[in-house]
Amino acid sequence: MSLLLVFAVVLLVAVLLSALAHRTVLSTAVVFLAAGFLAGDGVFGLVHVDAGSPVVSSLAELALFAVLFTDGMRVGWNDLRSAWRLPGRALGLGLPLTLLVTAVFARYVVGLGWVESLLVGAILAPTDPVFASALVGNDKVPGRLRHLLNVESGVNDGLALPFVVILLALVAHDEHLHALEIGWELLLGVAIGIAVPWLAIRLERTRWFAVSEQYAPLNAVAIGLLVLALGKATHANLFLAAFAAGITVATIGHKEREAFEHFGELVAETLKLAALLVFGALLSPAFFGGIGWAGWLFAILALVVARPVALWLSFLRSGLAAREQLAAMWFGPKGFASVVYGLLVLASGVAAAGGIFTLVALTIVLSIVLHSSTDIVVARSFVPELMPAWQQRLETRGRRLLGRRPERPTLTD
Repeated sequence: MSLLLVFAVVLLVAVLLSALAHRTVLSTAVVFLAAGFLAGDGVFGLVHVDAGSPVVSSLAELALFAVLFTDGMRVGWNDLRSAWRLPGRALGLGLPLTLLVTAVFARYVVGLGWVESLLVGAILAPTDPVFASALVGNDKVPGRLRHLLNVESGVNDGLALPFVVILLALVAHDEHLHALEIGWELLLGVAIGIAVPWLAIRLERTRWFAVSEQYAPLNAVAIGLLVLALGKATHANLFLAAFAAGITVATIGHKEREAFEHFGELVAETLKLAALLVFGALLSPAFFGGIGWAGWLFAILALVVARPVALWLSFLRSGLAAREQLAAMWFGPKGFASVVYGLLVLASGVAAAGGIFTLVALTIVLSIVLHSSTDIVVARSFVPELMPAWQQRLETRGRRLLGRRPERPTLTD
């Protein structure tokens, strides 16, 4: 059975169950991950993929490009300036602290070298709001919390990428890949990502051109494809180019951003779900059975200790209400960017690639299951009449642990 047929069937099932998924702990991401696992060689053998397959690398590259492009478009400079304080703490302090704490666990729990451990930390530092959709898409949840999680997850993929690239080169001990070459690829990617949309939007606003309403959503598509093509032709870093292009469109092209927003989200989501299906197919019962206790302990610590500790330190004296802080500390789901970064390491062929990918894949699977299954529970905590007694008791204990803070549901932070 072809991969396309399996994806089409699973996509139809997911669409039919989408309303139920929004009301319960059922998660669309878990559906695709589980379907890929069952369809893969380890169970029913309906699809045959491996990490070296061209379809895996091509799909991962295209999907991450689309995700970073749309992520960047969600967080233009104007959005960051209007409410930067809490996202700034999460990105400026929380991201590097999460990377470092995760690296410490990889070093002392699993026994990886320091460079390999830092690479694991960089791969797992980004977050993904799609696995907490019931929280970030719920109007009952305070706006500043939703803004915090959206901006953080939209920016941290791109911020973590240079660390992944540099650390992977150090792990590979590539004598032909110098720091100057890496830096040039990163800078060229940013330059292309800024120049192409700037020129395209300026051309559109001249008196010689006019975009019809029907074709308006394709304007950003054309910009993204041009950035992708130029990035490939010049060997620039595609992912930083995509992220920079999204931010540029959001900053100077408000009309283009609004026209593309809904269409772009659907395209990125479709590619992301396809990649999750392929990722699930790469896993097998033997994969999980071969992981020792140290790997499982690392994955648990990376989820329940690394980000919560990093965010707790980042939000000290921030004035963020205890309930909102607890939600932000828990919802650091390891998402699609981490999947692709892990596949990049696996495809690199470095000596530690297998061990690094195992830790990354296990942590991502646990994160998808845990975070996407608890987002509806946490979202209900912001609607007191929907909270069961056990959840009220748990929240009370959490607030005591953090120290009581006044509830301030204003949106201006």
